Amino acid sequence: MRVRNAPIAIVLAAALVLPAASAARAAQPRASLTDIENDVMCVVCNTPLAVSQSPQADAERRFITGLIAKGYSKAQVERALVAQYGSAVLALPPAHGFNLTVYILPAAAVLVGAAGLAFALPRWRRRTSALEADAEDPAGETGLDPTDARRVEEDLARHGP
Repeated sequence: MRVRNAPIAIVLAAALVLPAASAARAAQPRASLTDIENDVMCVVCNTPLAVSQSPQADAERRFITGLIAKGYSKAQVERALVAQYGSAVLALPPAHGFNLTVYILPAAAVLVGAAGLAFALPRWRRRTSALEADAEDPAGETGLDPTDARRVEEDLARHGP
């Protein structure tokens, strides 16, 4: 009985998946030259394509414009640029391999800093509270012998303001 229902299940699954895939393709925004120019570099100048004025930058712009005219999406244009000029054309490194550290390291540094503050801040507050308490009561927990503390008080009274 299951063998007879398998083709029906496959047809139903395809009927559900195909419209979703075409809707995803239709949902992709159309690529624009200004949007892509900000994300790629001139391979000769090593500056963003949006500000570069070299002949190579003009050639890259013509290449991008031709791909946009063919209906390529932004991701497809970027892949074609990498195929044509190499990965140096991308302003941001690809997020895999060693280049992944570019994306992970700043977040890790922020987390380590926040954890360090969460650990150190209560200690600093306790230390400040202890110093304030000592400043308010100098004869209290100073570690002086009671006779030494009395002598200090007498000397202060005698030579005080």
